Amino acid sequence: MLGTVGALWRYPVKSMLGGQVAAAAVTVRGLPGDRGLAVVDRETGRIASAKAPRLWRSLLGCSAALVDGAVRITGPDGKELWSTDPGIDQALSALLGRAVTLTGTPPPGAALDRSRPGQVLRRGSDAEVEADVVRFGSASPAGTFFDFAPLHLVSTSTLDRLAALSPRGVAEAERFRPNIVIERAGAGFVDHEWVGRDLRIGDRLTLRVIAATPRCAVPTLAHGGLPPDTAALRTLARHNRVPAMAGSDPAPSAGIYAQVLSPGMIRPGDSIRVLPPA
Repeated sequence: MLGTVGALWRYPVKSMLGGQVAAAAVTVRGLPGDRGLAVVDRETGRIASAKAPRLWRSLLGCSAALVDGAVRITGPDGKELWSTDPGIDQALSALLGRAVTLTGTPPPGAALDRSRPGQVLRRGSDAEVEADVVRFGSASPAGTFFDFAPLHLVSTSTLDRLAALSPRGVAEAERFRPNIVIERAGAGFVDHEWVGRDLRIGDRLTLRVIAATPRCAVPTLAHGGLPPDTAALRTLARHNRVPAMAGSDPAPSAGIYAQVLSPGMIRPGDSIRVLPPA
């Protein structure tokens, strides 16, 4: 057995904080309601993402929760907004300092700005740095807001190793925005070793691991009550640079992306096994 499900996380609005869930029926579109909404910058037409921290790191000061089919957004001051409010776009624009629209439908050619992480580390999250325009969701079903694939996993082995090497001595899972935290004994950067393998979670849910997760600037930023931590990326850059997939250049990595082969329920405590090669 590889390990067990330590925690399940859902993020109803892209780049906002989310919350843990007790159980979920996972489909090819991931966890129900995960990244179901996103904020669109009206000036550029691009999806707002904290990957471009100068413009959008304030998204990580907001938390989102799915409540009876609607999304409740709580701002840094504790004020609550609802996705169903007629004035939600105006309220979010005032909160974020840019004209935005909250949407559940990706615009044609949906893309986001990804600031180059090395430049953010050198110059700070307030600096204007070079950014790449990235079309996202290439390994996800159409009409979704995932960066790449519908599920992101990270193991406690990787987090514990990162913590051991970090000046703060801690590595919070929340910084890496996983859907599934794999509880696993021991410390080591092991997640990328499962790329290309299939994982069985519980009785039915089967995932295919398709890539290691190259990290952007997001883990270095404040997440709600968590302080900024540039070591979250600097440490990976020094100690765990691996290709996301065959043919990719090595990059600072933590976690893995996966697609769903067989839908099923998932709960904390479920067993996780690596299946034999077909």
